[in-house]
Amino acid sequence: MGTLMIQGTTSDAGKSTLVAGLCRVYARRGLRVAPFKPQNMALNSAVTADGGEIGRAQAVQAQAAGLEPTVDMNPVLLKPNSDTGAQVIVHGRARQELDARAYHAHKPQLLAAVMESYRRLQAAHDLVLVEGAGSPAEVNLRAHDIANMGFAEAADCPVLLVADIDRGGVFAHLIGTLELLSSPERARTRGFVINRFRGDIGLLQPGLDWLEANSGKRVAGVLPWLHGLHLEAEDAIAAGQRLEADRPLRVLVPVLPRISNHTDFDPLRLHPQVDLRFVPLEARPPAADLIVLPGSKSVRADLAALRHHGWETHIHRHLRYGGRLLGICGGLQMLGRRLHDPQGIEGPAGSSEGLGLLDLETRLETDKQLRRVRGRLGLESAEVEGYEIHAGRSEGAALERPAVHLDDGRCDGALSEDGQILATYLHGLFEQPAACSALLRWAGLEEAQPLDYHGLREAAIERLADTLEEHLDMDFVDGLLGIGL
Repeated sequence: MGTLMIQGTTSDAGKSTLVAGLCRVYARRGLRVAPFKPQNMALNSAVTADGGEIGRAQAVQAQAAGLEPTVDMNPVLLKPNSDTGAQVIVHGRARQELDARAYHAHKPQLLAAVMESYRRLQAAHDLVLVEGAGSPAEVNLRAHDIANMGFAEAADCPVLLVADIDRGGVFAHLIGTLELLSSPERARTRGFVINRFRGDIGLLQPGLDWLEANSGKRVAGVLPWLHGLHLEAEDAIAAGQRLEADRPLRVLVPVLPRISNHTDFDPLRLHPQVDLRFVPLEARPPAADLIVLPGSKSVRADLAALRHHGWETHIHRHLRYGGRLLGICGGLQMLGRRLHDPQGIEGPAGSSEGLGLLDLETRLETDKQLRRVRGRLGLESAEVEGYEIHAGRSEGAALERPAVHLDDGRCDGALSEDGQILATYLHGLFEQPAACSALLRWAGLEEAQPLDYHGLREAAIERLADTLEEHLDMDFVDGLLGIGL
């Protein structure tokens, strides 16, 4: 059996979701299936069991396939730290910082790493389901491509092209993308998938007939809009957040310019008692019970942005009125007295004054801390699991009152003497029901309901797989993968 690549006409067309759903479809059949994304650009990342770093979407796809995530599932990860530069992570380890032009020139060397990972997955599994990045029609990036058709050509695999009809212009997206491909790339593109359809399929049918007649490609399926489906976002914060004013606990997260791992807050988004709001820095923040300073890929720059927009004053006012404050990873570093980056790891070398709310200082170092951890919160001794992804090492008296006691004997983070401020390096803090409930009670929710976040994610994956079984031409997809031949 073989390999199938899912490419998209745009970012967020549904590539990640389609790969996750297909992973579960084939895993349910008893096939050994692995997800793969040659190159990912995202600030939402996950830590593998062997201490490597990959895109968060590939970790979700691994769960859909019934696998532990490995670095081979995403051999090249780019974590932007400015509008023109990014940290380049290869096989789970940070290699270098490159601007866009230098990275483009470096891609031929990265193809070897991509193919090395792909061959290992191919040897160990029946099927490999590949997710592209962005769009294959970005003609300015065609040379040395490793993310879309460049990989498909190297692996000699067929491609399905997915488009989001909810954006509008779906036929133009599909035909336009096809026209911008080379002749061999058009031949490699075997069919289309239309995603997020709402309405009467009968009214769409004439367009589908036209599309097949004018492209010579099969429409492999029209996937309906799945209301309420939740899978962790690859990178962007989900648009159209609902304001749940009737929910008793309000939580605010300022949207930092380089916010990272905002999937930390997905359990709160789904919690029936929590009104979670991502607040743009320029907006006037409403009153809240809990403010969370999230992770950041450029902590000093994001701290400066936070100050520039008046959030430091708002945070002090929030604390004076008895509100709770939580800092996660980069947020922990912001809460200290000073933050030092002598080697310019996240930007220009130098030091910054922190918010001064915890007696600690942080120094950024080249060796990134990557590990999965388990332990107990300082609050109610609740069980917690999470993962660390940070370049900073923090020291100071505040750490003598740790937020978390880890099973490996280490302590993590800090809890202020008055109990109002908690800081930790752990991502995934709210995913364990006991830890989530303890944190919500600390924030002011007296009767916190438990939330089985893992169970909700499993239910979403199952629902997605059921939808694909119903609305995709699975015989056609099986044929592309060589199943039954």
